[in-house]
Amino acid sequence: MKILFVVNNFYALGNGLSASARRTVAALKEAGMDVRVLSGHNHEAETPQPDYVLTDYRVPIFDRLIQSHGYKFAKRMNPIIEEAVQWADVVHLEEPFRLQNRTAEIAKKHGKVLTATYHLHPENLFCSVHLGGWKLLNNSCLRLWRDAVYNYCSDIQCPTRGVLERCEAFHFKARLHQISNGLMPDTFLSDEQPSPSDDRPVQIACIGRLAVEKDQPTLLKAMRYSKHTDKIKLFFAGRGPEHDHLVALADKLYKEGVLKYPAEFKFETREELRHLAAASDIYVHCARVEVEGLSALEALQQGVVPVVAEGPLTATTQFVLDDRSLFKVGDPRDLAAKLDYWIEHPKERREMALKYVESTEKYSMAKSVDALIKMYETAINTK
Repeated sequence: MKILFVVNNFYALGNGLSASARRTVAALKEAGMDVRVLSGHNHEAETPQPDYVLTDYRVPIFDRLIQSHGYKFAKRMNPIIEEAVQWADVVHLEEPFRLQNRTAEIAKKHGKVLTATYHLHPENLFCSVHLGGWKLLNNSCLRLWRDAVYNYCSDIQCPTRGVLERCEAFHFKARLHQISNGLMPDTFLSDEQPSPSDDRPVQIACIGRLAVEKDQPTLLKAMRYSKHTDKIKLFFAGRGPEHDHLVALADKLYKEGVLKYPAEFKFETREELRHLAAASDIYVHCARVEVEGLSALEALQQGVVPVVAEGPLTATTQFVLDDRSLFKVGDPRDLAAKLDYWIEHPKERREMALKYVESTEKYSMAKSVDALIKMYETAINTK
């Protein structure tokens, strides 16, 4: 089976969509599929490059903001798209943008099978300009994506139940398949697990892009309500446009004496993130908008108890095993109360951490790839 992945920026670092696409392509190749990529140039290194390379497209006015999220768009270059599409049995769209719209039109012209993954909500984009709460704008955008891209497809991968239900509510025409983006197999670093001690801080990790919709300020605000800030050490792993703002907020807490230990900010490799999670006591996920949240799963795989925001677009809550690890989205008081509970109950925290390690097994990449291949076969057989 020849599968063409279409993504604007396949090699972007620090961008969850691109990272997921790279993992999926690698896993499909390991499963024996013939996979090629149509994408913009790899700016992170000279090699590798996409099989079909497109020139960068700079979005007027918003280009700097887009690049601050570790992202770039690619130009719609018809001859290259034509060549890529004609090679494929299945054309798989990773985004709902202009490149995918043009690719879908060309694929339809050649009678090719089209599938897609729903990777982001409109709110993921509009939160960056503080319009994430404007329902009319976001709903209109989703209808545009539906008509311009998704309705060309016969089958769509929905990473979570919440995504599938939203697509149903917006009357997507395609068959909808609930398939996780998949968790890569990793060794549980049990030898790095923290042990209860009065002479070391409680390490709290917050992993992910530093962006408005990820809502890291709620964690910092929660420090003003926690009873145990003299014990807490915060680690923020990621990069993005909100970096300077978050550093300023954290520095203020430290200078005022709210935090005994200064917060640390660092962009880390996947291997470094594994060790950070394994060495942490609690993992916090504050995002207001999240299609799945694989960074949370990767942390849980290393035996750390999560505290996750719960709201209408926070799909990461599906990984949580009980209410002790849920807080109301955007509510620092509720978050502080949940953090205090886990700080005050180290034995329960350790027991639950091991249960979270076991819970990640059902999201394995192997299972996701098997389901994806079945989805592609269904699309081909019902063409």
